[in-house]
Amino acid sequence: MKRGPKAELILKERLELATGLFAEIVIWRVPEPVRGSSHDFKYRLALIENNIGVVRYDNEAGKGDHKHIGVDEAIYQFSGLDTLQADFWHDIERRLKR
Repeated sequence: MKRGPKAELILKERLELATGLFAEIVIWRVPEPVRGSSHDFKYRLALIENNIGVVRYDNEAGKGDHKHIGVDEAIYQFSGLDTLQADFWHDIERRLKR
């Protein structure tokens, strides 16, 4: 049985920001869009504070592109990887200034 193209890891990093606080970014290029998304990336970006995800961006199958800020969830309008990462870091800055 012949297998189709595989996903390609684009970026995987974990950045320690302070004790108990880190950001994790994982981005894959996928052979076809994840159900609910219209681009060829699968991603998860998260700010974890004391083992709790306080800012998260992802596009899990079925939900499509969305973000979580605390307990709130909102649709995210994906327009490219650079903008995705800039928006993520902007929300982290806002969170840390609270």
